[in-house]
Amino acid sequence: MAALQTETADAARADTLRFEPDEAPPPALAAALGFQTVALILAGVVLTPLIVLRAAGLGDADSTWVVFSAMAISGLVTVVQAMRVGVLGSGHILFMGTSGAFIAVGIAAVEDGGLALLGTLVVASSLVQFLLAYRLAALRRIITPAVGGTVVMLIAVTVMPIAFGMISRPPPDPSAPAAAGPVTAAATLGAIVLLALFGSARLRLWAPLIGIAIGVAVAAGFGIVATDRLAEAAWIGLPTGDWPGLDLRFGTGFWLLLLPFVLVTVIGAVETYGDAIAVQRVSWRRRRPIDFRVVQGAVYADGLGNLLSGLAGTLPNTTYSTSIAVIDITGVAARRVGVWGGGILFVLAFSPKLAAALLSVPDAVAGAYIVVLLTLLFIHGVKLVAEAGLTYETGLAVGLSFWLGIGFQDQALFHDQLPQWLRAIVDNGMTSGGLCAIVLTTLIGLRSRARGGVTAELGPAAVPKVHAYLQEFSTRLGWDRPAVERLLLAAEEALIYLIDRDAADDSQGARKVRVVARAVDGVAELDIASAPLDGPHIDDAMAQLHDDGAFVPDEASLRLLRHLCRSVEHEQYRSSDHLTLRVASETL
Repeated sequence: MAALQTETADAARADTLRFEPDEAPPPALAAALGFQTVALILAGVVLTPLIVLRAAGLGDADSTWVVFSAMAISGLVTVVQAMRVGVLGSGHILFMGTSGAFIAVGIAAVEDGGLALLGTLVVASSLVQFLLAYRLAALRRIITPAVGGTVVMLIAVTVMPIAFGMISRPPPDPSAPAAAGPVTAAATLGAIVLLALFGSARLRLWAPLIGIAIGVAVAAGFGIVATDRLAEAAWIGLPTGDWPGLDLRFGTGFWLLLLPFVLVTVIGAVETYGDAIAVQRVSWRRRRPIDFRVVQGAVYADGLGNLLSGLAGTLPNTTYSTSIAVIDITGVAARRVGVWGGGILFVLAFSPKLAAALLSVPDAVAGAYIVVLLTLLFIHGVKLVAEAGLTYETGLAVGLSFWLGIGFQDQALFHDQLPQWLRAIVDNGMTSGGLCAIVLTTLIGLRSRARGGVTAELGPAAVPKVHAYLQEFSTRLGWDRPAVERLLLAAEEALIYLIDRDAADDSQGARKVRVVARAVDGVAELDIASAPLDGPHIDDAMAQLHDDGAFVPDEASLRLLRHLCRSVEHEQYRSSDHLTLRVASETL
């Protein structure tokens, strides 16, 4: 049944996907789709940093610089994502834009030390993202979707009061009607919601942009849209603001805000991780296994975007999931679209007229937009948690972390009893809840912790060493003889498969293999790690097994693995290959 569903999905994708990443659509089509996607994400790229600056009370000169920097860097890194420069980039259409996850910590940084402190914190935290990309294989059991989802939900909860404040803020013109703000916000929010609920799939993509346009039109009717600077701005030119520089004093504000920035950066990496997986699923006509080298490239490029954003003094960027929806609807996954779109976004950064138009958006409209953005962000967090699988343990970790985060955010937990330095950290619900989620996830991992491990040179001599290790492991579990034999045979066949691949690839000389076993609810989970090996993904190799009854010697190991294991997963990273085998104590 599963194979039939996969074949049906592959056939449907083959019918609707017009261009794969490596194919070249006509330049006019690629440019048009790139411009369409830029139009879809432009509000998010620009309004998100403007909301931070308005909440922190900064002026228009700073705003023009931040808008310019956000657009130029987002465009540049979008091109890098599509083209893949060295280890940087995914090689897929992944548009980059300002990250809404940094709104709360961004406001705190700007209020404390201006754009210079913001830039320093972003630069420092971006280095963590490069480390995450490099060590992605080792950290995959700690930085989980459940942790990321919990923090994303808390980000939405902590920032929502800021959006409500923007909606209820009186218009700058004291002569404007009292109802101007509420009516404008209601028109914006209502238009977005109605289009999202009743519009077609294609129209829903445009819902935020249409809602903002309707909100601005209503605000113009009340006379609360400032158009003076729009008329004076040139069509082409440089921003009027100056580079804010970096705050290298590393004062108390830097150290208090560094941990929250690092946590949000980790969550941004988790979001990029998910988008890089999702874009692979919609970009090929035939189902392909997920290539985690592509995921690493996407996270590396995200780190580059954050580093450049910090040096420029603006909010960090992240991948926009809109890219995946556009591919799904248009059927064009060619990376040329990303190159065109990134180039268009970069060029638009040099239009003061566009920046002035976006700066004239009233607070009520921006606040209503951010309410929708945060709602979608919260839903994205829920989806991340659901993808992890809501077991009893995961549910406890997510629920406890979420409510403790809200408790500390509202200063309802031990606020007066905590020392000042600790209060400054945990009063941010995203920080306290995120730390709780990481600690609880680590404890859950310790519950099924790995039992030792064995390292050997990848070759026939590795088999008896692994057997001895697994014999001891299964004895502690109390498995019967047939279960132990299944476990040993599965490990042996996996090693034979790796040894055969190693023999066909002598580019790196002798390789090491490490086998680590852990017990999870009556199932032995073996993680078999080695240096990167050339050759097909094991999912592809298993999919190509002959089903005509003929015996093919080269397929023996794969056939036995498929028979002995509940599941076989293969994750290919730039620094290592990981085979994960799950062998049950009882036969199905």
